[in-house]
Amino acid sequence: MSLREQISAQRIQPLGERRDTTHPSGNGVRAAYQKLKQDVHQIVIERVELERLSRLPTDQVKQEIGGLIGRILEEEKLPVNDIERRQLSIDVYDEMFGFGPLESLMRDPTISDILVNTHRQTFVERRGRLELTDVTFHDNAHLMKVIEKIVSRVGRRIDESSPMVDARMPDGSRVNAIIPPSAVDGPLLSIRRFSVNPLQVSDLVQLQSLTPPMAELLDALAKAKVNILVSGGTGSGKTTLLNILSGFIPESERIVTIEDAAELQLRQQHVLRLETRPPNIEGRGEITQRTLVRNALRMRPDRIILGEVRGAEALDMLNAMNTGHEGSLATIHANTPRDALTRLENMISMSGFSLPPKTMRQQIASAITVVVQATRMTDGRRKIISIQELTGMEGDVINMQEIFTFKRSGVDANGNIRGWFCATGVRPKFAERLQAFGVGLPEQLYDPNRRFETT
Repeated sequence: MSLREQISAQRIQPLGERRDTTHPSGNGVRAAYQKLKQDVHQIVIERVELERLSRLPTDQVKQEIGGLIGRILEEEKLPVNDIERRQLSIDVYDEMFGFGPLESLMRDPTISDILVNTHRQTFVERRGRLELTDVTFHDNAHLMKVIEKIVSRVGRRIDESSPMVDARMPDGSRVNAIIPPSAVDGPLLSIRRFSVNPLQVSDLVQLQSLTPPMAELLDALAKAKVNILVSGGTGSGKTTLLNILSGFIPESERIVTIEDAAELQLRQQHVLRLETRPPNIEGRGEITQRTLVRNALRMRPDRIILGEVRGAEALDMLNAMNTGHEGSLATIHANTPRDALTRLENMISMSGFSLPPKTMRQQIASAITVVVQATRMTDGRRKIISIQELTGMEGDVINMQEIFTFKRSGVDANGNIRGWFCATGVRPKFAERLQAFGVGLPEQLYDPNRRFETT
């Protein structure tokens, strides 16, 4: 007996009798559609064997669900046209096997962020600009089910005793959720999207996030095993830049990545991915970034890539950079390269060692060679606004010199930032290292008279 024949023999309570008359009308037609979708979804679940359905090919499942929904609508004599019927079939399928209303947004490649503010509002970011969508959830309980489905797939949990969680979706997108009692008005969900095909350095050049000479320099730095710290604010493109820098690493090297939620999409063959783990409900089993950094040192890595430096692991990372693991990469939240070094000092002090400020700065200056500053501009576009070299200590101060910079000149009629990229004219001390590794760059690369205007 086919699935359709199996379900046709069953009978259900009419939709009209199942309606909740206390349900708020909300935004008219949209609220009515949400209620209809919820009711049809419940009926489909009652009629089918989910275990058997999950074993069928996706196309057959969609066909079966579409046919069943058509029968339900005919039985209930609901005035639904063909377009609405197809959309209802898609939405019910997404509820059963995906992430509900989020699926339509996840299918849109132009969306970089999805921001759900309780069940009533969902914003997205496109090309650096926030937009309010018409995507809503039936209620906060509906949104909670989607959140729980997301976090459970990666072995995380979220409840009143642990109301915040960082996780990732199957496509690698980063997820943060926070629920009551910490979220006052209802569950909040933030999804940072990642492209199936990660951006390449040529894409950043085309988007005017950097210039060809800057890209050439970053390529040479990675191949010459120079330790690089990527600094920037939230949403400035640090992870994207880290992905691109990682792509310059030769295939022959063994790479260990350490992240809170695995996001990096390295294309090399010899990559070992490590991920932190929060404590369980008894407060046990936590695996911190510091523990993973220490373990990584025993794994014979050629490079260590730390997704983000947040705390005491900063000291272990600097020790690794200073003891033979050259060419390591890390990111840090900071608004300027100088702020990034100050934050590193603060994190070292969290490691439990009481080190004098000068000793900490010497450790930083000897471990890190280059700081790359990424910024999200007011027009939503991301740019590499500074590449600076650490040249050592002078007294108690770490010396830095800027190699490339971005200078703002104004704002056009559309609100876009105008300006230009240029070299500062300083020949970096690491130029000799690049030459020794066979990736020396021409002197004209550092010519301050070459300007690259942005449009």
